Amino acid sequence: MANIFDIFKEISAKKETPNAPITHLIVGLGNPGDKYYNTRHNAGFLMMDYLAQRAGASIDRVKFKSLCGEATLGDKRVLLLKPQTLMNNSGLAVREAAAFYKIDPSNILVFSDDVSLDVGRSRLRLKGSDGGQKGLRSIIREMGTEDFPRIRFGVGAKPHPDYDMADWVLSEFNKDEQKLLFARFEPAFEAMLRYLAGDSDAAVRLCNARSEDKA
Repeated sequence: MANIFDIFKEISAKKETPNAPITHLIVGLGNPGDKYYNTRHNAGFLMMDYLAQRAGASIDRVKFKSLCGEATLGDKRVLLLKPQTLMNNSGLAVREAAAFYKIDPSNILVFSDDVSLDVGRSRLRLKGSDGGQKGLRSIIREMGTEDFPRIRFGVGAKPHPDYDMADWVLSEFNKDEQKLLFARFEPAFEAMLRYLAGDSDAAVRLCNARSEDKA
């Protein structure tokens, strides 16, 4: 069976179609500003930076209350979006971009943090509630549906029950945690390619597998 990255390279080597319509929206959630860069709540932004590097794209155009860019992933033309609204209003940016390109919610993939998962875990769900993540809550509210896929990166639970949740998600990853987080970006990228290719089952398996499951 061909490696997904070989398939990706083969597809990408075909004739480029830069004028093809945007059919998918890839969104990373976070808070703008250098002071938030390495915080737990910015796991989605960090994944978008990785994605842009892998795709040879830039996410630096100001539009839709966001920093955005375009990329061809497989045979799909996608808009890459990093909302600049602050986390709790991310849905305003997503709704505006989706309306402009007439993108169905099922074609919107969101990267976010998740305090219910340990650092070093990731989980893809094709739809569902916000799970307490306020950026996802905003998207659900503005789009009027829970039926869009999301990949969540574990950022760990707060140290003890009395710890303020806002303080926790705005705290920075230590070096060991950062390595564990970054190690999840490649399988998440691979899962994203599977999702774009229409193989959601494989995407879920790849993204949700523990690192030790692949050993």
